[in-house]
Amino acid sequence: MIDKTVKNVQEACNGIENGMTIMLGGFGLCGIPENSIAELVKKEVKDLTCISNNAGVDDFGLGLLLQKKQIKKMISSYVGENAEFERQLLSGELEVELIPQGTLATRCMAAGYGMPAIYTPAGVGTEIGEGKEVRNFKGKDYLLEYAFDADFAIVKAWKGDKAGNLIFRSTARNFNPIMAMAGKITIAEVEELVEIGELNPDEIHTPGIYVHRIFQGEHYEKRIEQRTLRPKN
Repeated sequence: MIDKTVKNVQEACNGIENGMTIMLGGFGLCGIPENSIAELVKKEVKDLTCISNNAGVDDFGLGLLLQKKQIKKMISSYVGENAEFERQLLSGELEVELIPQGTLATRCMAAGYGMPAIYTPAGVGTEIGEGKEVRNFKGKDYLLEYAFDADFAIVKAWKGDKAGNLIFRSTARNFNPIMAMAGKITIAEVEELVEIGELNPDEIHTPGIYVHRIFQGEHYEKRIEQRTLRPKN
């Protein structure tokens, strides 16, 4: 097997340049590639198109890139927790493409499967469908949606081996496996990096064939977006 380990996040993010399209795994703040996002901030790459379920919060996750105005366009399904995102959107500083969540996931999968496009009923007859091809199958209209074309996919896993095989933990699995399949170059940061052969094959979610670079991250905050507690009795 090929050892896909890189020394650190700096080596992992080598080659990410201005104007590129990047997929970033995660759902809210759960399972986001914290180390890699921080490195993109340090690299000061700009004019990025970012594909992610949502856009982080003001001071964490993709919100850090938004603060530095490094993102030109966001392709997301939910953007409701970021005041800076709202400000940039309303001021015209940021281009935004809102996509139904299922469509976002399926366009990722189509890219991973090598399919150029998919048909979906989601968005037919709404603003989502404006200007898009519509075809009728068995009496029902479907929109043509194209597979994503991302230069890099950056994901975060709980555990991985040096061949790039990945295991995700609980809900942190979310968009990570399908985005890992879809990038021209896939970077995986993991909480624990083990030797090849240590992972149980039956527990692997993403085979290493999809991963090009892997490194062990550090200092994960694993923030919670909102926490609601009942009053003490």
